[in-house]
Amino acid sequence: MKKDLAHCLNPALKKIDAYRVDGGQQAEVKLNQNESPFDLPGWLKEEILEEFRLEAWNRYPDILPFRGMRAYADFLGVSPESVMMSNGSNEMLYTIFLSCLTKGSRVVIPVPSFSLYEKIASLIQADIVEVPMRADDLGFDVDGIIAAARKANAALVVLSTPNNPTSGSLSLEEVRRIVEEVDGIVLVDEAYIEFSRQESALSLIQQYNNVIVLRTMSKALALAGMRIGFALTNPELMREIAKPKIPFTSNRLAEITLQRVLKHYGLVEEAVRFILSERSRISRSLASISGIRMFESDANFIIIRVDGCDEVFSTLKQAGILVRNVSGYPLMQNCLRFNIGLEKENDLLLEQLRQRGQ
Repeated sequence: MKKDLAHCLNPALKKIDAYRVDGGQQAEVKLNQNESPFDLPGWLKEEILEEFRLEAWNRYPDILPFRGMRAYADFLGVSPESVMMSNGSNEMLYTIFLSCLTKGSRVVIPVPSFSLYEKIASLIQADIVEVPMRADDLGFDVDGIIAAARKANAALVVLSTPNNPTSGSLSLEEVRRIVEEVDGIVLVDEAYIEFSRQESALSLIQQYNNVIVLRTMSKALALAGMRIGFALTNPELMREIAKPKIPFTSNRLAEITLQRVLKHYGLVEEAVRFILSERSRISRSLASISGIRMFESDANFIIIRVDGCDEVFSTLKQAGILVRNVSGYPLMQNCLRFNIGLEKENDLLLEQLRQRGQ
């Protein structure tokens, strides 16, 4: 007997889809998920695995990964009471949204931006107030964000800076202005901050009580497979957003890996220098290819607008190069996104785009 379960499910499920990556996750040249092109060196992995081997696998980890949180706090020069570690920044987003939003409360989200923001807000049945990016350069409309937040009396304003998928950043002073002029909590998602020309908003958590900074170890630190994220805020607000946090979600292997990578942070700095250098080189090359408009990037990925982007996406895939088709986002018609890869991978991509432009 088949039962009707519609009344048992969250009605918001009708409006959202499961997360998926168009084109898959395997390719000879994989540039579609904003990952670092560099894995950890073998000697460092051996150090990590040797320490993890000595752990008691039959025991729960700490309720929260306090050793990892203290290591990151020391690295940033902030109080450990201002730091919470999670199983990737995505889990932290769920935790923060559950802490700040209820059914009918309002959240301001510039669009286009990371799709998970709207998904979580929809599941909570909060009201989403969208503020479009500027159409000409896909930049943030700061005045529009402030006006929308004040008019809606928003509980939460979400700023992804540098922004995925548009690749632009807010300046520290623009973030400060938003923080000062709205009454709600301002979440500053800094997943790509290591690649940005702009200063981090981290200093604001000590100056204002309504700022949360979100960080991930998946990009610059090359730990996407380890799932490590952080929230950073003042201790009083941290005590509140910690309440819905699921316990035991961060495993000891991830915590040990974080601690070891922070001790060898020169590896991260070297990788970031390479990525920034390649970002500049690729940008110069793209500027010489006819039929392509490139948007200035402040992240580890680049956005281009090209006529017939669906065809270009398919042609690249057939050549073994996987990029992201982001043309379905608002204001991003005919746009493709690709992260910076190894030099050889970047050259293969450029060659395909040159052939298309001839």
